Amino acid sequence: MREKRKCVVISFFTTAEAMATKKLCRQKQIDGRLISAPRAISADCGIAWCSDIEWREKLENALTEADVEYAGIHEITV
Repeated sequence: MREKRKCVVISFFTTAEAMATKKLCRQKQIDGRLISAPRAISADCGIAWCSDIEWREKLENALTEADVEYAGIHEITV
């Protein structure tokens, strides 16, 4: 059985914001990936960014600095 881990999931209003986050995270060397937004999290575009919980602060700072708009930041266990 796979061990559960805590993740940070960022939801977006638009697909463009999700794609901008992917590009930004590659530039800033922040691990993560685009995923289908979990049902428990409402995302207008249906796409979310998922990273390990240890990246949360760096991720929030990068999004703020780059002025990328997002719907919400959620901590979930997967």
